[in-house]
Amino acid sequence: MAPNSGLHSNFNVDYVISYRFADTHNVEARNGFTALMQSLARVGLATEVRNGDNCSLLVFIKVGSDKSFAHEVYRSRVKDWLHGVRAAEPAKDTQDTVSGQDLTEAERFRIIHHLITSPTEEGGAGVTPKEGRWKNVESIFPLHDHTFNKEWIKKWSTMTFLKVEDLDEIRNRFGEKIAYYFAFTQNYFAFLIFPAAFGFASWVILGSFSPIYALVNGLWCVTLVEYWKRQELDLSVRWGVKGVAGIQKKRRDFKHEKEIRDPVTGETLQIFPATKRLSRQLLQVPFAFLAVLALGTLIATGFGIEIFLSEVYNGPGKTLLVFLPTGLLTTLVPTLTTMLTTVATQLNEYENWETAESYESALTQKIFVLNFITSYLPIFLTAFVYVPFGSIVVPYLDIFSLTARPFAQQEKQLQTPKSGAFVINPSRLKNQVIYFTVTAQIVNFGLETILPYVKRRGFSKYQEMKSESAAKKGGAGAGVAIDDVPEEAEFLKRVRNEAELDVYDVATDLREMVVQFGYLSLFSVVWPLTPVSFIINNWIELRSDAAKICLGMQRPTPHRADSIGPWLDSLEFLAWLGSITSAALAYLFSNNGLGPDGTPATIKGWALLLTIFFSEHLYLLVRWGVRLAISKIDSPGMEKERGERFRVRKQYLQDTLGQDALDVPSGFMEEKITRSSLEEDARQSSLRTTGTTEHFWSRQRTWEESARVGANLIEKMAPKEGKKQQ
Repeated sequence: MAPNSGLHSNFNVDYVISYRFADTHNVEARNGFTALMQSLARVGLATEVRNGDNCSLLVFIKVGSDKSFAHEVYRSRVKDWLHGVRAAEPAKDTQDTVSGQDLTEAERFRIIHHLITSPTEEGGAGVTPKEGRWKNVESIFPLHDHTFNKEWIKKWSTMTFLKVEDLDEIRNRFGEKIAYYFAFTQNYFAFLIFPAAFGFASWVILGSFSPIYALVNGLWCVTLVEYWKRQELDLSVRWGVKGVAGIQKKRRDFKHEKEIRDPVTGETLQIFPATKRLSRQLLQVPFAFLAVLALGTLIATGFGIEIFLSEVYNGPGKTLLVFLPTGLLTTLVPTLTTMLTTVATQLNEYENWETAESYESALTQKIFVLNFITSYLPIFLTAFVYVPFGSIVVPYLDIFSLTARPFAQQEKQLQTPKSGAFVINPSRLKNQVIYFTVTAQIVNFGLETILPYVKRRGFSKYQEMKSESAAKKGGAGAGVAIDDVPEEAEFLKRVRNEAELDVYDVATDLREMVVQFGYLSLFSVVWPLTPVSFIINNWIELRSDAAKICLGMQRPTPHRADSIGPWLDSLEFLAWLGSITSAALAYLFSNNGLGPDGTPATIKGWALLLTIFFSEHLYLLVRWGVRLAISKIDSPGMEKERGERFRVRKQYLQDTLGQDALDVPSGFMEEKITRSSLEEDARQSSLRTTGTTEHFWSRQRTWEESARVGANLIEKMAPKEGKKQQ
């Protein structure tokens, strides 16, 4: 095996299984644990058991035989080769394959995880955490390499831009799926330099709602999305995962309705009718309507209360009451979103997707609908309801006077203005955009990074105090570490801490970046300093996410991917929608940035629709042009792919025809006609019976002789005029 500092510092442990039995009968827990040990041993994995925290066991796993593991690596690579992921056939010497430098930690952990979790019919142990017979298996995770983690965080804290080698290191450690997230965030961060500089200049010179800024920002969004598509392709070739999405893992929960035999391969295929799944997918329409109705009503209600309290009510307690809708939305929106997410998950299960990739993609699309509503609806309401129709709508908000009635001293303080008399707050839209693009980003950073660290430190301190208190009372509760062997004590303490950490979900961080891109695409024309805020945030985000993975989460199980998946479709949708909203906002506020005065009288519907129409078609034209331009640009990934294909073809020819297969054929070599060669030809002719065909092909022996004969014929047959000119 190749030396690995991470494995050596972890006693060569590959994976840890946390087996918790607090709520299980002793006999059932023992039988389940015995079955777990048998299943792991059957696939060639060695195990060691130690006690864990809170009625749990820690099962340490490593490869039992280097030879059997080399065979698993070879099988995995052959499968990739057969599916077109690898260009060249893997080396048949499996031991050299495993001991070579090309076996990364990520590939090793991925193959071992496959052995642990894959169904028995696919050669795995079939262990699925918290499901069925494995309900006591709480988690399966590899251990952190703390030496690498410290160096990684220290290195990144002094860097501004990540190099492709840094992304390679992430891929080698944590797998392609996480590496793609960091690659996209780094690419997004680098692309933000131009809009940040241009946005600052626009803020100083052009001001808000500038059509020029809207046009440039739309062009930038298209370029970012299209360039990232090429980057995805280059990275997939560089990391050897192009087309890996075609190797799809079947879901355990997939329920087939019939089995058929493939007429080509002869394999038995489990089929669920596509028409039946399509009919189930149609339920997404009422789900989307339900989500819009539920979340939209809640957000619109909070929006109305906030407008009433901040701009209509003028009585005691106003300073505190204005925070009431914020508190309601902060409490109720996450609760309702969680409920709708549960419904989306159940709907996804009902659709009965065959593979894990298709299941995840469908769920991501449903979750994006919820995120779109919760993230952007408040600004849409302000921009396209409050600003143009405020003086008409606000007089009907007297229904929300109930929220302030207990504090009002007289009825006049609750009275809404008459229709047409209300004057909107012109800075409300800009303040709202600033909140979502600056304040909300800071709050999210605190909730995502700082709060979990504080909670973790507090819980650890509580556990220590509890153990010390129990030890003073007699030692019975001094903790599980009391039986640890001294040379293992520090290691086991670290493993127990890692077992209590949360599981990292890269989709959460990707969703955060996509939602942020949406604010930039849809609403940055309101406040051109938006990209300045985001470029600062994303520099911190890259490093805080690295620290979160290293310190606040269990080490992620490496998974392969050849793109960021359905999030790319979300980016394209937001870029398209941004071309519409930016144009609409630029038109609405074209009167020196003042915008409508709360009445739609100044808005010409035909002009607004014409602006949107031209903006969208300009977007489509620019997207076509950018795609065409990028397709003409060569890239390292494309060069590498062509090189690999050439080497494969060359190797095939050499294996088939010999080492000189690519040399110039001997027939093209010069052959001189001598007296001896003519005599040899005459002798050979006398030895065999010749016909007209042989005589036909024996008159000119070489290309040079054919050339001379042809030249003589030209000389004889050329017109007299031609000869005179010569």
